[in-house]
Order: sequence, then C-alpha cells, then structure tokens
Amino acid sequence: GSKMPLLSVPKEVAVGTAMLGVAFATGVLAGKRYPSFIFGTPSGKIDKNSPLRQYILDHSLREHPILKKLRLLTADHPHGRMMVSCEEAQLMANLAKLIKAKKVIEIGVFTGYNALSMALVLPSDGRVIACDINEDYAKIGRPLWKEAGVEHKIDLRIKPAIQTLDELLANGEAETFDFAFIDADKESYNEYYEKCFHLIKKGGIIAIDNVFWNGKVLKPRKDDLAAQSIHRLNEKLLRDARVNISMLPVGDGVTLAFKL
Repeated sequence: GSKMPLLSVPKEVAVGTAMLGVAFATGVLAGKRYPSFIFGTPSGKIDKNSPLRQYILDHSLREHPILKKLRLLTADHPHGRMMVSCEEAQLMANLAKLIKAKKVIEIGVFTGYNALSMALVLPSDGRVIACDINEDYAKIGRPLWKEAGVEHKIDLRIKPAIQTLDELLANGEAETFDFAFIDADKESYNEYYEKCFHLIKKGGIIAIDNVFWNGKVLKPRKDDLAAQSIHRLNEKLLRDARVNISMLPVGDGVTLAFKL
C-alpha cells in the first residue's frame, strides 16, 4: 500500500484542531469553558507549592530584605495565608512605579506586606492610605515599615474601609488617587470598587485580589456569600465600559481595572 506522507495527519485530528481554533475564537461570546492548557495547569492557576511557582520566584522575585523579613514573620502567623503573594505584591509595586503613582489606597492591610511594598516605590511625598479594622495585625508590620524608612508614607486608618473612602470623597479627594488595591471582606467588594473608581484619576489602576476565590467562583454555592459577591463583580467588570481589564492567574487571581 501507499505510504502516508510524513507531515499528514488523520482527517479527524485536522478537523478537531480547526474546531479547537474556532472554540478559542468564539469561547468568550459563547461562554464556553477553555482548555486547561491555556495556563499550563489543570486548575487554571499555578499551585503554591508547585516547582513551577518556585521557578517563578527564583527567576523574578527581587524582594527588599525588610519585605522578606516581614513575609517570614507573617508566614508564622496563624492567619499567614491571608497575606498577598510576594510575586503579586511585586507586580503591584511595578505598576505603581510605571504610572508614577503618588497616592495609593489599600483596602485590607493585614500585617502590611503590600503596604510596605508600595511605600518602597513611592516618592518621598507619596502616601498609602491603608484601611483595616484590625490594628493587631498591622502592629506586626509597623516596626518594619519604620526599619525600612517608609513609615511616614503609610497612613494607617483603623475603621471600616467604607467610612475612610467616604471621608476621602467628602474631603474633595475624588480623582486624585493613582492606584487602589482591594483585598478585604469579599461581600463588600462591589462597594469598595465603586468608591475607589470615583477616587482614582483617569489612567489610574484598581487591582482586585482573590478573584478566583480558590476556584469557588466557578460554581458559587448559595450559602457562600463571598464567592457569590466576587463572581458578580467579575461578571460586572467584564461589561464595565468605564475601564479596561485584565484578569491574571497570579496568586488567587487578580483583576487589574484601568480607568478610562
């Protein structure tokens, strides 16, 4: 019999490949699920303990020694997993530097790793308005903010973040901030986003953390208000014509909204 040409593929495979291309093109409109290999891992995000994540850290993390000190200190805390991932904090700091940010809002401070990361790249007259309701966590980071010489750049406000955001708006500070990072109670995410939107100037960035909520956004349970809240905001952001967005598989998922 005749030999099959070296470069030919069975018809079914060729058709299947072509259809996969169509699936990619129409996936957004049809709302279909994407093949897992888009992100290179079955879950769609890189596992915290995977060799690939370690490779990412080994080949991209440029962590200030005092940031590292705070990260290790936080890792020993019973709620240490609440800390933003170090590669994500580095991305936020790089973006803040890129847009020459001077005024930053952070909603959800925990021990202050991301606040410190931001303060380190802001100019000497730059400010991070850091919102949290728990001073005990922030007390862990405060001595290290001082050690890094940036404590004067971090304005810690211990009260419900909505209250602080309303005060800033009432103070005439609308459209004066460059960057906002939202990482607090998930049920209030939409309210935080809307208030930050009014505080951020055009060309500014709002970063929303935990947009995957450990994969629970795929099928939010009725009793999981956090997953439902994040999923609703994710759907809203997709259609929000006031911003351009990128949802990234960094940490537990982060969406960057660029104000138009």
